[in-house]
Amino acid sequence: MEKYNDGGCCHHVTFIDQDGHRKTSTVPVVQELARQGLTQLPERFIRAPSKKNPIDDDSHSSGVSPKALPVINVAKLRAKSSDPEGRAEELAKLAGGVRDWGLCLITEHGISSCVLHGVKDVVKSFFGLSFEEKKQTVGSYGKIDNMGYGRNFVKSEDQPLDWIDRLTMKAAPVGGDEGLNVWPQKPENFRQVTERYVLEARKVLDELLQALAEALSLERNVFVKYFDPTNSEINVRVNYYPPCPRPDLAQGITPHSDASALTLLMQFDATGGLQVLRDQKWLTLPWPTDALLVNVGDFLEIMSNGWLKSPWHRVVTQMEVERFSVALFYNPPSWTEIVPEPVDDSAGQDGGGGFRKVVVGDYLKHFYEISPTEDKQAIMYARV
Repeated sequence: MEKYNDGGCCHHVTFIDQDGHRKTSTVPVVQELARQGLTQLPERFIRAPSKKNPIDDDSHSSGVSPKALPVINVAKLRAKSSDPEGRAEELAKLAGGVRDWGLCLITEHGISSCVLHGVKDVVKSFFGLSFEEKKQTVGSYGKIDNMGYGRNFVKSEDQPLDWIDRLTMKAAPVGGDEGLNVWPQKPENFRQVTERYVLEARKVLDELLQALAEALSLERNVFVKYFDPTNSEINVRVNYYPPCPRPDLAQGITPHSDASALTLLMQFDATGGLQVLRDQKWLTLPWPTDALLVNVGDFLEIMSNGWLKSPWHRVVTQMEVERFSVALFYNPPSWTEIVPEPVDDSAGQDGGGGFRKVVVGDYLKHFYEISPTEDKQAIMYARV
């Protein structure tokens, strides 16, 4: 096994062990490992394949036809009076596509390219800093779901680690990050640029929640009514995946569903990392550079009483390229009680159903306590 020197560059994580004791451990900083030019993967990152989570079996991984994944033109969804027929077609595509995949790509969303490029610039500037500079410019917040610069979902010292470094901030509600040193101070405009993106993205997410309800023949505000403008939550998570010496043995992110209502994802510098499980195969999603990805989260699955389903997805590593993604997780306030909405399935498909009312904060606590898991277990908390 090739030796590596972490040079004292470690993330500190806390977790509750099997005996109920709170423990602190250190996790190597993946970016610093990659900078050493390793040809072998450190043992802590080697993940053995399993029946539920195949890694190196090519029969379980393939590409997706670009026409298979729905691409939604948001401008057409806005054209209520100017192009009603085109809008109706786009709504039907949205309903069918998201029903089949649990996600879609969106174009012509109205978020300006300068805003998107601004996010890319500040993210790359932050990760261009030395480890010491990053630690000086932002802290880590050790809770169930870690914030700041560090790692989350680490539950034991012998757990295989994802090949990723992360930065997580709470962008909404206003004041929700009070007392938390989770926003980078370098570059100086990091927070300003990111919050501008969040402001524009939130409008798009609200529109999509309304369009999804309409596409399912529900009252237009049946989903968005849970998202109080003042108290709803948006967490920003930046994922950095450095080049990996053995992509066949490591994962960027363990398979999971999202603990959100909707997730909005942008990526840059590389494609080909995101995969979704479909028909027992991991499919690599095509992703045009001008598109954003919208992902159904567990809360929207509960809201729609199972008609929409949060997809089981993961990120694979790549050998010679680095990849960044920025995810916005959009949720109602933590005290909100979600009531499943019956959906009239005129197409005769099985809508799933069987969900009960849940409080957002209670579900999130459960989700983070049991994650990561090898299959979609967290959603069972909301089953009748």
